[in-house]
Amino acid sequence: MPLPDGDSKLAHKLVEDGALLLDVRTQAEYAERHLDGSLLIPHTELPARIDEVLKAQGGDKSKPIVVFCRRGGRAEVAKSALLQSGFTEVTNLGSIDAW
Repeated sequence: MPLPDGDSKLAHKLVEDGALLLDVRTQAEYAERHLDGSLLIPHTELPARIDEVLKAQGGDKSKPIVVFCRRGGRAEVAKSALLQSGFTEVTNLGSIDAW
């Protein structure tokens, strides 16, 4: 069963338990404000940088990923790309403000 989206309590729990926190905003947005421990890979670069995600996951495509952006739209695009690349446990937190 896929992970539900938009659940900040679940996102916090997953990250506490070791999930990757993936920021898919721009470098400028990240420099302005970011979440501690998050990995920045802008959504437009994600398909070309899937190997970095896999490395951050220790090679385990079943390890959870919490993806977010400014409002949620880019995170949804990123979630789709991750699922198409074989990652199985991906949740879209939506907005950074939901954290």
